Amino acid sequence: MTFIAVRCPHCQSDQIVKHGKTARGTQRYLCQNPLCAKGSFLLDSCNRGYLPEVKHMIIDMSLNASGVRDTARALHICPNTVLRELRKKETALESVNTALLRTLNPAEVAWDLERAGEAEMDEMWSFVGNKGNPRWLWHAIGAP
Repeated sequence: MTFIAVRCPHCQSDQIVKHGKTARGTQRYLCQNPLCAKGSFLLDSCNRGYLPEVKHMIIDMSLNASGVRDTARALHICPNTVLRELRKKETALESVNTALLRTLNPAEVAWDLERAGEAEMDEMWSFVGNKGNPRWLWHAIGAP
């Protein structure tokens, strides 16, 4: 008989009891720590999107300008899982951007305008929110 020490992945508590099985037969556990926010968890989840480390990676990749499809491809999860996790964090992410914008003073932003002999242009467009709200982004790369 082997003994496996089980800890809650959310609060790291060792106050764990078995809590039945899933429809697939995977053992479910229950954290009995009253301060734990989640409670129930699986050790071997077949859905990688439920793992806390994957959820943290989704947020980290989003803050580092990775797109939804790029994040899903890199983490081997569904794009809908990425979108669902980002929607949960929407208010926190929005407040970070708003706080940054409040600190910027347009008069203090440095910029340099030069005429380029040759430049490479590219455009990208997507919908924001719905199909009635298209947005365009233009990139220009000038040769020195």
